[in-house]
Amino acid sequence: MTKTIQGRLYIATAISAGIWLSACVNPQQIDLLEREQRRLRGDMNTLHSDVDGFRTTLADTRANIQQIQREISAIRERIDETKVQVGRQLGQTNLAGDQRVKNLEGRLAKLEEDAKAQAELLKTREVELKQLHDSLQAQAAQAAAAKPQSGGPVDLALAESDTVRRDYENASRVFDKKDYRTAIVRFREFLKRNPKSRLAPYAQYAIGESHLALKESNNAIVEFDEVRRRYPQSERVAASLLGQGQAFAELGEKLNARLVLQELVEKYPQSPEAATAKQRLKALES
Repeated sequence: MTKTIQGRLYIATAISAGIWLSACVNPQQIDLLEREQRRLRGDMNTLHSDVDGFRTTLADTRANIQQIQREISAIRERIDETKVQVGRQLGQTNLAGDQRVKNLEGRLAKLEEDAKAQAELLKTREVELKQLHDSLQAQAAQAAAAKPQSGGPVDLALAESDTVRRDYENASRVFDKKDYRTAIVRFREFLKRNPKSRLAPYAQYAIGESHLALKESNNAIVEFDEVRRRYPQSERVAASLLGQGQAFAELGEKLNARLVLQELVEKYPQSPEAATAKQRLKALES
């Protein structure tokens, strides 16, 4: 559009120059020249309006670009602040995690110390128990030489009162019928009523045997261990160790089974259960 207007201006200028240079002036030419000048003025006004519009649009565009740049700068600042905050949070989290690890390590060290102390105490108690066991065995041998006695559940039952004997015999009959669930209840009731009876170790052992017969190996292990814990001098301890070994073997815990059976062989080498334990140890090793 600008080039067109410029061309027209050149044409008008040339016509004017021609008119001034010409000696004769035609009225029609003058009218044509005036119309052309008016059209040129209109085009110039339009051009100025368009230029002003372009300038306004350009100013608005620049303002928009500046606004966008400000927004981009603000977003970058937020991103930087977020990075700083995240870094701080991660640092705090790492510090907290390190502290928790230190606390756990401290607890672990304390537990290891306690376990070591308990192991030493257990070793001392085992020595004391062995000495006591040897002493009791010697006393039992002397008593047996003076007056033989079987010491089994039947003989012990004769030494109990009629009520205690009946309670034990009733539970035993249920056990013999293989009603192990009921037998467990009966023997527990017997132990509750007669915790200090000389038949108590046999009742506790029968509970372990009942769980073993029911394939409840975990419960059997716990109940057999109660015999050793509550009645360490009872002849049922050896049988309880044998039952524990069998229960561990049924659970697939061969290492625990071997440890229990080896303990039985070492502590009660002359017992009938020791011979059985040796056979089971061979079976576990194969």
